[in-house]
Amino acid sequence: MSLVTEEIKAKAEVYHGDELCQQKTKELLKEVGLPNGLLPLHDIEECGYHRESGFVWLKQKKSITHKFEKISKLVSYAPEVTAVVEDKKIKKLTGVKTKELLIWISLSDIYVDETSADKITFQTPAGLYRSFPVSAFVVEEKEVKDVKDVNASAAAAAPVEVKEV
Repeated sequence: MSLVTEEIKAKAEVYHGDELCQQKTKELLKEVGLPNGLLPLHDIEECGYHRESGFVWLKQKKSITHKFEKISKLVSYAPEVTAVVEDKKIKKLTGVKTKELLIWISLSDIYVDETSADKITFQTPAGLYRSFPVSAFVVEEKEVKDVKDVNASAAAAAPVEVKEV
């Protein structure tokens, strides 16, 4: 059963399509002070943000498993991920699990440590937690240039000599 009701949707910013939802997800993470690579979802069909309550949801076509290479951790994202966001915190998280030894464990909270801004902590509903460097969840953003700008700068950088035959 989905936590996203029509009542919530009516009062929220709702976006559709993978490209736009990817952009909005990164903007939201930046806005609340969390690393931009924390939610590496694919084929996002819908995302929404109810600013008043902080409720956020992301719906993707199917569940995915992502490996955060810098810390060698597998994380599974369900087709629907929901949470409540605050400054440097994600609370009441649903749809996200991490693999520890041989079992998958649900995560409920993620927060950047107030005493050490370079550590991010992941907590389970049982209160168990683990901290990692924030840098493990940062993805370098590629600058997207307009095609005209790329062509113009390439032409300016490499003048072409034209010979008549």
